[in-house]
Amino acid sequence: MSAAETVRGRLFLRGEPGYEEARVGRVFNARKPDRCPAAVLEAADAEDVVAGVRLAIERGWRLSVRSGGHSWAAWSVRDEALLLDLGALRSLEYDDATGIVSAGPATMGALELAPFLAERGRAFPGGHCATVGIGGYLLQGGQGWNGRAKGWACESVVAVDVVTADGEHVRADAEQNSDLYWAARGAGPGFPGVVTRFHLQTYPQPGAMWHDTWTFSLDDAEAVVHWLHDVLPSLDRRVEPVMAATRLPDVPLYDGIEHPGGTVLLLHATCMADSDDEARDLLGGLGECPVAGRELGRVTGPTTVAQESVAQMDQNPDGYRYAVDCAWTNASADVLAPLLLDIWRELDTEHSFSIWYGWAPTRELPDMAFSIEGDVYVATYLIYEDAADDARYRERVHSRTAAIARDGGVGVYLGDTDFTARQDRFLAPENYARLEEIRDRRDPSGRIAGYLCAAKEGLNVHA
Repeated sequence: MSAAETVRGRLFLRGEPGYEEARVGRVFNARKPDRCPAAVLEAADAEDVVAGVRLAIERGWRLSVRSGGHSWAAWSVRDEALLLDLGALRSLEYDDATGIVSAGPATMGALELAPFLAERGRAFPGGHCATVGIGGYLLQGGQGWNGRAKGWACESVVAVDVVTADGEHVRADAEQNSDLYWAARGAGPGFPGVVTRFHLQTYPQPGAMWHDTWTFSLDDAEAVVHWLHDVLPSLDRRVEPVMAATRLPDVPLYDGIEHPGGTVLLLHATCMADSDDEARDLLGGLGECPVAGRELGRVTGPTTVAQESVAQMDQNPDGYRYAVDCAWTNASADVLAPLLLDIWRELDTEHSFSIWYGWAPTRELPDMAFSIEGDVYVATYLIYEDAADDARYRERVHSRTAAIARDGGVGVYLGDTDFTARQDRFLAPENYARLEEIRDRRDPSGRIAGYLCAAKEGLNVHA
């Protein structure tokens, strides 16, 4: 029996009816790639993934993988490969005895995993963007809710079920297939296998979640950036300060204050704690704002991940084109603030935004592939509708981010990159070398497509 005859999901060969929808229908970015896989398999279950890998071996195809479809560069859509679409793999199971949840890679963190756990009094540091699948999110590290306190989400991965490049279905954890377990926590699309299930350590649901949200004029941006840089190293790790330059009109404004139009700064600090009083006190650790009294609005009070997810979806709408880049930076406020203002003043569409995300102080990371972080994370999302604007928005976001990377930058987070346009370091050099050894051993023929980039020799090279 041929491998194709064992497939239970839907297989679309190039040129067949349904192929085009299968190729890019689940790509979130409306800037769809023109790359064409040889075929797309919408896998029915984990065993169908095994059948798909064996089909690729039989036909001599490379393999690419899609979990949620949120990669900005559409990592999964590769020329002449078999695209394994894991959209049907989203079941959830919870073990009361261990607090471990097992989840399929297409499970959406905020919309599916979070409420499933909340019903059981548990939580997990899922992604900020509600519709992102956990597969790519976890493989790339996982920057999510309560991340400063709980760490990268991949640190809470206790095991993965993997179909290897030769079609074997195995469990990988700290005791067995430990090389795959190490790689699964940070390798991203460079992982030499297909994860069919994640086993995640969960945590008690926090007693309270609060936010403190300020709206500022861009005229006060430098003072606010200096304030946050000063307070960040001593700020309790349960407080997550994110400053966004945004053009959305629905921001906190005091009665009688009109939106000034254009871009404003939104400082949105969230905190998960044991009680309302504790959350309120921890948010007070931000200290005295140097431009207090000049803010355009401020709201403080309880919030939930579900409420935050609604705001995230408003800022990251479906059906738009995205040009995105990011940088970790240890630059001082004196250096960084002018570079941020160069980006923020140029935002010119309603949904485009750029964030300063306070992460310091950094800490020693566990032994895993993920290995690059800095004091501050900067990411810019240019969001627009017209394909004629692709070239200019891509050039803008990558050139502005490159300026940040050159002075104090330490690398990038895979989740907000497009290596077809700008490459940078995403793993520590020694971790990258170790990953390459694992890839060579586990996938000597290069069956798994790996990183989509402009130049392979430029991979993991800091600009």
